[in-house]
Amino acid sequence: MTDWKRLHGDHFRGVRCLVTGGAGFIGSHIVETLAGLGASIIVLDNLVGGDRNNIAPFKHEFIEGTILDEAVTARAMKGCKYVFHLAALGSVPRSVERPLEYHEADATGTLMVLHVARSSGVSRVVYSASSSAYGDQPILPKVETMATDPRSPYAAAKLAGESYMSAFSASYGLDTACLRYFNIFGPRQNPNSAYAAVIAAFAKAILAGKPPIIFGDGEQSRDFTFVHNAVHANLLAARYGKPLKGIVMNVACGQRVSLNQLAPMMCELLGRTDLKPTYGPERAGDVKHSLADLTRINQILGYAPIVDLSPGLDATLKWYASVLK
Repeated sequence: MTDWKRLHGDHFRGVRCLVTGGAGFIGSHIVETLAGLGASIIVLDNLVGGDRNNIAPFKHEFIEGTILDEAVTARAMKGCKYVFHLAALGSVPRSVERPLEYHEADATGTLMVLHVARSSGVSRVVYSASSSAYGDQPILPKVETMATDPRSPYAAAKLAGESYMSAFSASYGLDTACLRYFNIFGPRQNPNSAYAAVIAAFAKAILAGKPPIIFGDGEQSRDFTFVHNAVHANLLAARYGKPLKGIVMNVACGQRVSLNQLAPMMCELLGRTDLKPTYGPERAGDVKHSLADLTRINQILGYAPIVDLSPGLDATLKWYASVLK
């Protein structure tokens, strides 16, 4: 689907890279791409949200453990040039139920990754940040210079991670970059959680012959972003030739779709136009609208989306149809 060799050449060939959370959804796609580009990959994952089957086909070294363990993290990071830091607990609604757990994993865990990277000779840490940092501000599109307004413990913890990225660049000269993801979707995103992301949850329901459930009035909109775009942004950030100093950059497609538009689109792609969405109450911590401005990441990294919503959705639904039989 994506010609990674054309996009990134031999830059990662033979380069030792650590992917924290590499057995998870986005992490496994980074592992897959780096493996195809000839990198030497170490995956550190505690398998709370990840699955070794996600990366089984791709050449890598696997270390099972948590980023909160300094010794394990140091062993995983030894000799690495780049660290792609994706290990985190996801889900806004679940963070509302478990704020302390989310702070420890997402904020303290990020601090530990930086602490170890500082003494390990790492060239750059690329951090998977979250557009939830913008909160529910009505101004669209979201620009990185806007004030942040986290509305959930998840958003607050991920934003704390951004602050640590900036602080470690300023205090210790460890180069870092923060990529604020907007609603990433794609193959290997878990549909079997009560907190599943909306495309995964819709796909599971439709394939089971059930109507997709929309929480709220369905007019909430999202900048849905196929996972290959997130991978591309990570690789561009890692190989950038000048210091990035913890800069925050949006990663998205720059277009928004409402859930009332998304549900029938997915029903049609799966041949179930007879299914109509049902509606439930709004969920605490959810934001109403999300749309990214991509000017900064385009100007700095040359990033532009490489897979649009329609082909990304098609590839994703084909994958769900193959695994949710």
